[in-house]
Amino acid sequence: MALQDDLDRIDVMTRQLQVKWELFFNGAEKKPPSELQTQLETLIKRVSNSEIRNNGERFRFQGLSARYTTFNELWQKKLRAREEGRLYGMHGLKAEKMPPPQRPALGVAFKPDAAEEFRVADARRDTAAVRALYERFVAERRRVGEGQAPAFEAFQALIGKQAEKIRSEKGAQAVDFRLETKDGKVSLKAKVVK
Repeated sequence: MALQDDLDRIDVMTRQLQVKWELFFNGAEKKPPSELQTQLETLIKRVSNSEIRNNGERFRFQGLSARYTTFNELWQKKLRAREEGRLYGMHGLKAEKMPPPQRPALGVAFKPDAAEEFRVADARRDTAAVRALYERFVAERRRVGEGQAPAFEAFQALIGKQAEKIRSEKGAQAVDFRLETKDGKVSLKAKVVK
């Protein structure tokens, strides 16, 4: 049972780390979440050094470990690009230079990059992407003077419904959402990802 608890902790900590890295890259946190990442890596190393006899648990651990490794590689690339003053978007490096390191704090109005897209396959699973999209949506509505934005939970439910509808109708694997502002109105645009 201890192994099962460790696997659950790895899963939860990976999700927490994903959110904390997104907050860091969006400018809401000043430092990367190094302490939590070290704790997670220690736990993964401890489990990998133990003998896992149950095939189901071994398969789950390999999946969790691979997921963490994939995220970690992405975070390190984004961190390196940020330190070098380059933008690293959802689909890799962008050619233009990043603005100065002082990113606007949450709630401060700024004009989003029109090409910035947020990929969502499952709104409950892709919480970090939905949260980042929501923060940009709220900031852009403030900038243009639109009324109160919906609560995050309502926004997440709407994105989830839209993503599911598009995925089922178009046979897509995911949906890329972006913001568009026209005539003082902020709207969401969706693009199918096959």
